[in-house]
Amino acid sequence: MKKEKYKIVVASNNPVKVAAALGGFQKMFPRLSFETEAVSVPSGVADQPMTDAETLLGAVNRVHAAKTAQPEADFWIGLEGGVEMDKGQLSAFAWIVVSSKDRLGKARTGAFYLPPAVTELVGQGLELGKANDQIFSQVNSKQKGGAIGILSDGAVGRKELYEQAVVLALVPFKNVQLYAL
Repeated sequence: MKKEKYKIVVASNNPVKVAAALGGFQKMFPRLSFETEAVSVPSGVADQPMTDAETLLGAVNRVHAAKTAQPEADFWIGLEGGVEMDKGQLSAFAWIVVSSKDRLGKARTGAFYLPPAVTELVGQGLELGKANDQIFSQVNSKQKGGAIGILSDGAVGRKELYEQAVVLALVPFKNVQLYAL
C-alpha cells in the first residue's frame, strides 16, 4: 500500500539542492507525493572538495548524517558539489547519493570546465561559490544558478544539473527488480 506522502530529508539547507531533490523524485515517481525537510549536516570533507572521490565521500557522509538526524524519513539525499583538476583545467560536478532504509543509489552530474580566473581562486583555497561571486560580481551564486548558470547564461542552472543526477540516482528505486539486494 502506498503512503499518502513520502518524506525526503535533504542533507542541505541550500534551496537549490532541496528543489533539485524534490524535482528529481517528482520526475521519477510522478504518481507519488513527497515532502522535503532540509537539515544542515556536516559533509566530513573540505568545504570545497577537490577530487571526485572526496566529493562522493561528502555526499555519502551527508546521507549518513541526515539518517542519524532524521531517522523517521523514507528517503535521505546528499548532494555534494566538487571540482577536480584534469590536465591543467578545473572541472566542476556534483555527486548525488539517495538512500532509503534498504536501498542506495548514486550518480554524478555532467562536468564542465571552469575559466582560468575561477580556477586560480579555487587553487588559492577559495570555495567555488565564493570564487564565482568574486569573478562574476554575484552574491551567493551557489544558492542560485551556480557556476553553470552563470557560464551558460541561464541555459542550464545548478538545479537542473543536479536534478538530472537525482533522477539517475533513483534508477535502482524505480527498477527494484533489476537491482535486487
